[in-house]
Amino acid sequence: MASKIEFVEYIAEQLCEAGTITYKKMFGEYGIYCNGKIFAVVCDDQFYLKITEAGKNICPDLPQQPPYKGAKNYFLVEDVENRKMLTELVAATCAELPEPKPKKRKKE
Repeated sequence: MASKIEFVEYIAEQLCEAGTITYKKMFGEYGIYCNGKIFAVVCDDQFYLKITEAGKNICPDLPQQPPYKGAKNYFLVEDVENRKMLTELVAATCAELPEPKPKKRKKE
């Protein structure tokens, strides 16, 4: 089941203090970016955050599961109402993730 854009927009609003939050539709679901880094996905109207050591330290009890069949485990963040916790968790996660690789130009 595809995620609703309203839920994605709500997540983006909740995370606005963590950095510049954008999202991109991907196969009926959404990739969530902070300052150009993909750090989470929304699948079936659930918020999944990439697992990092910083995330484990901040929220050690978050459940881990794949957002879709064949994917790596992510944190399943169910408490999307807690803006303070989300902001802290996302900022720490993004600080630990590598910078995105520059896109290669296509040959003509």
